[in-house]
Amino acid sequence: MLYIIRHGKTEQNAKMLMQGRSDHPLNETGFAQAEEAAERFAEMGVKIDKVYTSPLIRAVQTAEKIAPDAEMTVDERLIEMDYGPYEGMDLRNPAPEVISFFMDFVNVPAPEGMEPLPAIVKRLGEFLEEIVREAENSNILISTHAIAMKGALEYLTPESKGGYWAKNIGNCDIYASEVKDGKFSVPVCIEDGKNRWEGAE
Repeated sequence: MLYIIRHGKTEQNAKMLMQGRSDHPLNETGFAQAEEAAERFAEMGVKIDKVYTSPLIRAVQTAEKIAPDAEMTVDERLIEMDYGPYEGMDLRNPAPEVISFFMDFVNVPAPEGMEPLPAIVKRLGEFLEEIVREAENSNILISTHAIAMKGALEYLTPESKGGYWAKNIGNCDIYASEVKDGKFSVPVCIEDGKNRWEGAE
């Protein structure tokens, strides 16, 4: 079974800043979210056998809270989207070209300097294909970021045709995909963290 989680909340999230590949730790709320995610796995009777995580500390800390005893491997392909010159931008006052991109992810390419969305799907897809057999025989957790996670979900759900890009994925949202005969099933959201933590700082 494959489980994919977005990291818990950071101060950059609380300030509504695009943190991308800048390396910020979880804040108090983020640690609490990760602990609740761990409790959710325990309630489901799921023991994580192995963790793959983004190299950024917020993803690593989230994984450590959920599966402290599991083998952990850092994989660069699980890192967040490269926002380039827009790193740190205030999402309450985004640049006009970023607004255009956010309003139509499918038809408007990422602004110059940002990582293109097809490149995210490609790197996440390559990673997923490498671990598919492993996920068929054990419980694998991927700890990653919002846009990287959407790239994975797009790869696993081709019929979405870009639908995940506009979907809000909250901190510590969890998606699951069953693996059978070397193929992933369409992912299902099993924990919607944003509803439980809406407005939390």
